[in-house]
Amino acid sequence: MNESGFWWILAAIAFYGLVHSLLASLRAKALAQRIFGAAANRFYRLFFNAVALLTFVPLLALVAGLPDQTLYSIPFPWLWLSRAVQLLGVIGLIAGVLQTGVANFIGIEQIIDPAKSEQRRMTVNGLYRWLRHPLYTCGILIIWLTPIMTWNVLAFNIAATLYMTIGALFEERKLRLEFGAAYAEYARRTPMLIPGFKCPLRGYKFKPKS
Repeated sequence: MNESGFWWILAAIAFYGLVHSLLASLRAKALAQRIFGAAANRFYRLFFNAVALLTFVPLLALVAGLPDQTLYSIPFPWLWLSRAVQLLGVIGLIAGVLQTGVANFIGIEQIIDPAKSEQRRMTVNGLYRWLRHPLYTCGILIIWLTPIMTWNVLAFNIAATLYMTIGALFEERKLRLEFGAAYAEYARRTPMLIPGFKCPLRGYKFKPKS
């Protein structure tokens, strides 16, 4: 580990997660609305995604460029099994984005048709019938089944898993505020990240919109 970028990568992704969690917060959106007015609602999603993508590239550069050591590699025939499950994860990611709407996910729909975006419904079918956050689950599955595990990749996987888990918890709060009792009931009967493991947030008190 001393000859790898393990701690640098952990620190970099922790900083990345902090910045993006703040940008995704309701307070940040409210601040943008006060500064830019109604236009903030239309452009914020696209702005957030652009920042997330541009700042993610340097993280990958750290993983690839810092000194590293191999921990293990998955041998044949298990390599093909891991690749097959990773492929299922990629298919799951695509299916999940298609279910929620590609334009809405990227942030284009909010710009072109903000009224439609504001009237979006809860997605509870398909993958979302089994998990509340299938995109995060698929992402975690993909990164942990990488065929060659190194210290740098391990650091990335640990930090990314924590980031996605915390991100799911942040989304829980926003979705409960947006959809109210309907989402609370959906969360009660649907696992968050792990199929078959129901763990809805406790202590949440639903406050109806005024």
